[in-house]
Amino acid sequence: MSDMPTIAIVGRPNVGKSTLFNRLTGRRTALVSDMPGLTRDRREGECELGGHTIKLVDTAGLEEASSGSIPSRMREQSEHAIAHADVVLFVLDARDGVTPADKQFANIVRRSGQPAVIAANKCEGRQGIDGFYEAFELGLGEPVAISAEHGEGIGELEIDLLNALGLKAIERKRRRRGKGEDAEIDADDADEALEQEPARQRPIRIAIVGRPNAGKSTLVNALLGEERMITGPEPGLTRDSIASDFEWQGRKLRLFDTAGLRRKSRIQERAEKLSASDSVRAIRFAEVVILMIDAQAPLEHQDLTIGDMVVKEGRALVVAINKWDTIESKQSTLSEIRKTVKDKLAQVPGVPMIQISALAEKGLDKLMDETLRIHETWNKRVPTSELNRWLQEAVARHTPPAAKGRRIKLRYMTQPSTRPPTFIAFCSQPAGLPKSYLRYLTNGLRQAFDLPGTPIRLSLRKGGNPYAD
Repeated sequence: MSDMPTIAIVGRPNVGKSTLFNRLTGRRTALVSDMPGLTRDRREGECELGGHTIKLVDTAGLEEASSGSIPSRMREQSEHAIAHADVVLFVLDARDGVTPADKQFANIVRRSGQPAVIAANKCEGRQGIDGFYEAFELGLGEPVAISAEHGEGIGELEIDLLNALGLKAIERKRRRRGKGEDAEIDADDADEALEQEPARQRPIRIAIVGRPNAGKSTLVNALLGEERMITGPEPGLTRDSIASDFEWQGRKLRLFDTAGLRRKSRIQERAEKLSASDSVRAIRFAEVVILMIDAQAPLEHQDLTIGDMVVKEGRALVVAINKWDTIESKQSTLSEIRKTVKDKLAQVPGVPMIQISALAEKGLDKLMDETLRIHETWNKRVPTSELNRWLQEAVARHTPPAAKGRRIKLRYMTQPSTRPPTFIAFCSQPAGLPKSYLRYLTNGLRQAFDLPGTPIRLSLRKGGNPYAD
């Protein structure tokens, strides 16, 4: 994405920047609410304008704030986006007219020297006509009247953006996905789409999750080598699930920094509810999930709840024990964490646990190496012949119990898919086979074919060997 023309969407809070971002990208990825200041970090996405692929950057609302405060750090992120953009798209709320804050931040855009396009948003009908004409006084050129929510004026806006970028419209190579509010893709569809690409070319999707203030954004910044996310001692700074692309040992990775997940009973604010649902969605779309826990308060109930959610979604799991450099009794702490993980996440024995310090940038090499290794395990395919040799040996060692006086026969096993490894066993009486025997088979598969730390799905079907003929 670095070679693409870049457009940064800026403006004061609650003028509709994220709604416009979703509209232009054709996907509902940025959180949208009538609550001002919901967006805090820079969110990047791709859109198509006139047949050209453009990088679009959604930013936090520009606000006056004291140095070191959260709004001040948000503003620094927005100013960084302005400085690195090819074109700045300045958005204002035409229904409110031009406010003093609009004038102040229009000056920031002018001083940057970047080409700018001004969009007077919320102009559906004739509601914002007065604010539209007021926008001329900002000195950023002729405004475009749009409604990001309803899609009005978007075509004219795209033409102005292409002109500002010095690009001419060409024949579209792909159809627009449709309205941003409605465009969603399912996690299983995303997996299928990814499998169509060459394995070494598509980025590995990695979600970093955990409780608030576990150090998730600090880890992302350390891996990227820049202050990409807002960080600080205040819990709950991250609200959106922000994607960032980078390479590690020649592999393309896409990191998703997520909002901290607390117990549902403790979530009261609407912003936190939106952030929590966005984090859960990031887990569903991930391939590997890094569960970050605070070494100073390791493996609380919520950590285990998140880990269980990751396993149920069938994602590969890595546990990163952060702030390890602050722990004095390292050996006893690590032994306690390992015992808890073994007991509470027994459905995925062998989950890798890596001790790191995101702030001091220690242990990151080992963490990423383990992440790539567990991803390969998650994608592992076992030859059918080896599976069935193993099944015969497993049944010989431990014969299935009888059901209703009839012996249960396990005749054949196959692996229809990976991501996670999924197996089907053909059985004479599927309903009669006890769960304990299924666990025996699952654990045997994990041990025989070296599948630690990844969920395994094993289901039964009635019938004999479907390939016998």
